[in-house]
Amino acid sequence: MAEQDEQVYICRCEEVTREEIEQVIRDGAITLAGVKKRTHAGMGLCQGRTCRRLIANMLACSRDPAQILPSTFRPPVRTVRIDEIAQGDEE
Repeated sequence: MAEQDEQVYICRCEEVTREEIEQVIRDGAITLAGVKKRTHAGMGLCQGRTCRRLIANMLACSRDPAQILPSTFRPPVRTVRIDEIAQGDEE
């Protein structure tokens, strides 16, 4: 792989590169949570909405699918606007 490909940001929010993610996968990460704990990928402003699929694909390409554990991420029930929080519970 070319050096410039290794410097591609997979998680733009936390500035985690492809090279960093590939390294933690080589070091034994077998889940999205394992990659997240080691690199903080998916912990930025978007909470993994941008990078989660890319990381899952990298895991799938690097390991036997039987070794990869399913994801346990919990998306928000619904998005909440700031003005809804500021108004509080009116019920």
